[in-house]
Amino acid sequence: MRKVLVITYYWPPAGGPGVQRWLKFVKYLRDFGVEPVVYIPENPNYPIIDDTFEDEIPEDITIYKHRIFEPYRIASIFSKKKTKRISSGIIQTKNQSILEKIMLWVRGNFFIPDARKYWVRPSVKFLYDVLEKDQIDTVITTGPPHSVHLIGYHLKEFKKIKWIADFRDPWTSIGYHKKLKLTSMAQNRHKELEQLVLTKANKIVVTSETTRKEFQAITRQPIEVITNGFDSIVTRKVVLDEKFTISHIGSMLTGRNPKNLWKVIAELIAENSAFKESVRLQFLGVLSDDVLQTLKKSGLENYVDVLGYVSHEEAIQHQQKSQVLLLVEIDSEETKGIIPGKLFEYMAAERPVLGVGPIGWEVAHMVAFTKTGAIFEYSAHFQLKNVLLNWFEQYQTKQLRVSSVSTNQYSRRELTRKLAEYI
Repeated sequence: MRKVLVITYYWPPAGGPGVQRWLKFVKYLRDFGVEPVVYIPENPNYPIIDDTFEDEIPEDITIYKHRIFEPYRIASIFSKKKTKRISSGIIQTKNQSILEKIMLWVRGNFFIPDARKYWVRPSVKFLYDVLEKDQIDTVITTGPPHSVHLIGYHLKEFKKIKWIADFRDPWTSIGYHKKLKLTSMAQNRHKELEQLVLTKANKIVVTSETTRKEFQAITRQPIEVITNGFDSIVTRKVVLDEKFTISHIGSMLTGRNPKNLWKVIAELIAENSAFKESVRLQFLGVLSDDVLQTLKKSGLENYVDVLGYVSHEEAIQHQQKSQVLLLVEIDSEETKGIIPGKLFEYMAAERPVLGVGPIGWEVAHMVAFTKTGAIFEYSAHFQLKNVLLNWFEQYQTKQLRVSSVSTNQYSRRELTRKLAEYI
């Protein structure tokens, strides 16, 4: 069985979507003739913790750990809340304090490519011996944080290995990159490092066709699209919510504020007494103050349930019980290739997906192809209203369901098969 070294910053007990991709790959790689060896930080500073993921780590998997110096630990002395938000890639542009502006400037211009850069050199030294001892000739790095890719680069420089760079998100084109208050020198350095990784890695993996096209303009190295996926089995005995719940799983931040959707729901409440009695907006995860204020201004305050962060297992249960699952992406050119990991679990839940996102959003094609819901642009109104009303009428007769097709291609096991063939 061929051994590969997987280098990842995020690993259980880290919570959120970033940890799931490689946890699931590691779970299934052995089924396809690949033995994964995992390398992670010994003392990471994870912004979200979810202990339930630890149950999915194969018991006899080899895991190496090495200490990391985390500048975010020092920054948290000044503001724990702001540090946690920035380390998660959550950057709000409105009402920034002086401290937050300084922290962003330091983050963008001193910590290139990111604040986990100090893990690179000690990791290369540590892993040099690991590769020799375990006779590993293939290394996979996954980012963000993109500094992890530099470990792969240096290992390849020192040893004759094959290096695969996995990009869960883009690098310099991701939305929050512009909010880091970068100097021109810092911006150029980010681009240089991005090009270095893309041209020196033997193979590249991305999560969307949009990112593949973007990277193809930079490198001639082979690039494979392997999306995120689902690893949950829908319980056929799930009892659906009695209310007409429209549930959003994950962070609903300032940039993700579909005002037309709130307007449509407010109109339906005013026009349809049955809708008024039944509708509930349910948010699991962070709900920004801006979005909450918009909901209040739209007259929806009494129809909102904010449940906060829940474990992944609980999130799956809510997805399966909800009448409609809400998916929202920031309305910008940079986000049209962003495919939220929750989309695939939404598909697995077999509940209608109601999406609002940018023009040309890659998700719209995927949802249409699999017949799992309906996706709209931010400016949509009447068509959005008609779809929502139609779904409500189906809900009233207990006929609201989806007849999805071709979703099995997004199962974690099938995606791991694709990865193993690419390796």
